[in-house]
Amino acid sequence: MPHHHGEMFLGNSSFERVSEPTPHSSLSHVMPRPKVHPENRLRAYEACRACRATKKRCSGTFPCAKCIRLGRADTCVPAPRGSARRPNGNNNAYPSGSISANRNTASLDLASSESQINDLSPSPSSGPAVSTLGPGPLSPETPHRTHPRMLRNLRGERVYIGKAASLSFLQLVRDTVTQCIGPSQFSHNMKSEDMLETESPDDIPLELGDEFDVRQQQYYVQAYSAATSGFMHVLSEEEAMQLLEAPIGSSAETTGNRDQTKSALMNIVIAIGAQASKHHPLAERAGKFFFACAQRSAFAGMLENPSLDLVRLFLLMSYYMLGACRRNAAFMYLGVAVRAAVALGLQLTDLGETVPTKEQDIRARVWMSLCVLDLLVSSILGRAAATTSIRSDSEDTSFSSSHTDSQAEKSLVASFTLSKILDDIITGLYGKQAASVEVADALLTKLKDWSDDLPESLLAPPGTDYEQPAAHQHIIGNLHVACTYHFAVIIVTRPFLISALGFQLARSNRSPVGDGNSEHNEELAYSKLATACVDSAVYMIQTCSEVFQSRLLLGNMCILKAFIFAAGLVLGFSMFSQKEADPLQEETYDDALDILRMLSERSAQAAHYLEILSLLKNAVYEQRQRLAQHAQQTRSRYVSKLFSLDDRRLSTQTQTETVASAGEDISDPSQLGLFEPWPSVDGFSAVDPAEYSAALTGWGGMELPLWDSFPFNGPAM
Repeated sequence: MPHHHGEMFLGNSSFERVSEPTPHSSLSHVMPRPKVHPENRLRAYEACRACRATKKRCSGTFPCAKCIRLGRADTCVPAPRGSARRPNGNNNAYPSGSISANRNTASLDLASSESQINDLSPSPSSGPAVSTLGPGPLSPETPHRTHPRMLRNLRGERVYIGKAASLSFLQLVRDTVTQCIGPSQFSHNMKSEDMLETESPDDIPLELGDEFDVRQQQYYVQAYSAATSGFMHVLSEEEAMQLLEAPIGSSAETTGNRDQTKSALMNIVIAIGAQASKHHPLAERAGKFFFACAQRSAFAGMLENPSLDLVRLFLLMSYYMLGACRRNAAFMYLGVAVRAAVALGLQLTDLGETVPTKEQDIRARVWMSLCVLDLLVSSILGRAAATTSIRSDSEDTSFSSSHTDSQAEKSLVASFTLSKILDDIITGLYGKQAASVEVADALLTKLKDWSDDLPESLLAPPGTDYEQPAAHQHIIGNLHVACTYHFAVIIVTRPFLISALGFQLARSNRSPVGDGNSEHNEELAYSKLATACVDSAVYMIQTCSEVFQSRLLLGNMCILKAFIFAAGLVLGFSMFSQKEADPLQEETYDDALDILRMLSERSAQAAHYLEILSLLKNAVYEQRQRLAQHAQQTRSRYVSKLFSLDDRRLSTQTQTETVASAGEDISDPSQLGLFEPWPSVDGFSAVDPAEYSAALTGWGGMELPLWDSFPFNGPAM
């Protein structure tokens, strides 16, 4: 194709950028590009020498995307900073949906894509660029690189997801993977803009047959006690036994007002127990049937009169909705429960003799359970908790003086105290523009003091047979408390893990020539916090795996699956940044996949988490291949092998022809010495190729010619 005057071609891409035409140019009729407002510009705060000399856009990483594409990565170094100053505003404050929206369009703005690579290396607010830093610690703050997002719910409405949420961290990991290895099934998941909630079931049975008897009812009550242990304790064993006498499977239309509340509570208890049980047709139908009965009772007049039982009912319905993969509904039900609790004054502790001691204990248990679930759901979704401002005005210390003789009460008090620290994490760390090392250290000290004060029964398994209902409830309660602690540590340290791995990824894409000691010093400011983040993820999954291997996990664990997903993302991100495989992390990551695979039998959300982490594992393998090829190229910069009788370096065309000719005769790709893109985990296929071949059908904008100049494709061979 002839080159026109005033026209510049970017690599092999079909994108063209037209400069100002000359008077004799045939392109003089082209309209100039519309002016971009300063707040919408995506700029790198530093440029390499080559890009600054030619006045071209630079990605701000070293080597930059343009130098890598043009094969001059080894000479890409930052230009002197001079008098350049950072413009006002936050470079990361671009619309949260801009990156994900561009992914689904056929025409990508290459310059904007290169500018997004900024997130791989720290911004000037945390120090100079990686290759210009000398020995010494970094700034004690790192900017948050996870951003709030607006996702679509079931009705297509936009809902808010905060920067502390795992879904926001997932988007950062997806963008990083794209910048390093290009488009992949992990980074360009077509469902990335949806919250992926399930529809309200339309196959609710009208009645249950004779198969649901008293024995089955008692079993579901025991499953409820185990499923909620460690998080909630709204009904004691004595109260649950009294509820067994209430009519079940009935709503307000078929019961009197006196029995309506008890019947609704009993229905929701059985519904949660059925939902948490192992996969069985009766359990699935029973869960839908009894929840529908409880829901009808809740909205048939109970909202008009706040009561303690109303708080319990909406709190338990929220918990059920979490297990049913409807987190927005759970969040709204929690709001109703909180407002009813405030109307009743459950947050008050100094009631004197106006309220009997026994009733005060019940009110305290319900309020603590409400605060724990509210803080957990809000931290998972990155939203403001409804109880935050209320808790700050109450004497929380008096709650811990309640009777804590039973194991359920001990775990509740521990979770309540921990939830207060989790609230401090969300408001004190993520409520700021940057994460401070000093604040993180203070929060981790609080968590350490909390763990040191735990009673011995929360640190050890029961001494009886684990199959007994009480022992099973004890183990699940301890598991919930321990995983909440590890989740809190992950939330505190994750911003520093992102910054530390940003250094690591940037260094992986550079030539090894340079001062390795100074680079090591650059990461010391965040390395300990980053290590704590990975260690906490490993400990969480190992703890869950021990219970899983003992066959003590429930069939549906609505909050635990979100914890495992958060820990899996941290491990996957860490594995992606490493050149060599870490056996412990690899094994732990596989354990997380195994647990999610089991939970996916009852939870569509767990199945989606399994899909995401499986695709991330494939991206890790591809990244390691790319790093190995990059290392081979940098080693051969000054010398190459001239002659060999066994030259195995095949061109891309030769490899393609070899695969095509041997495809009919060889069914195992590993026999060709090629990378197997669908790894197996303990005999199970991590990702079924048939599922994704169908999902990829009709992907507009993913044709190869549109991606042939994507950053980080590596220099030409």
